[in-house]
Amino acid sequence: MLCLPFLASSARQRAAASPLLLANTQSQPERERLLHLVIGSPEGVRSVIHTLHKLQYAEQATWSQMITVPESGILITPEQGEVFSLLRRDRQLG
Repeated sequence: MLCLPFLASSARQRAAASPLLLANTQSQPERERLLHLVIGSPEGVRSVIHTLHKLQYAEQATWSQMITVPESGILITPEQGEVFSLLRRDRQLG
């Protein structure tokens, strides 16, 4: 289980509030499911989605609606053997 503690201001807040769970869903055995998680301002997230669409990587309609990150943070529960990688890039505004 991976908890992103920087999204909540204290351990007591995390324990008191219900976190947003990102559950793993069953994938097809012949395919590997890769989950892209884009966290940032609404404008930044829209920009990344639009860029990936222009690169013909992912249709805009395949992304979920934007979800506001709750004060309690986000818990990610990967399957055994999975790994986690976070890429942080800055986007120029304007």
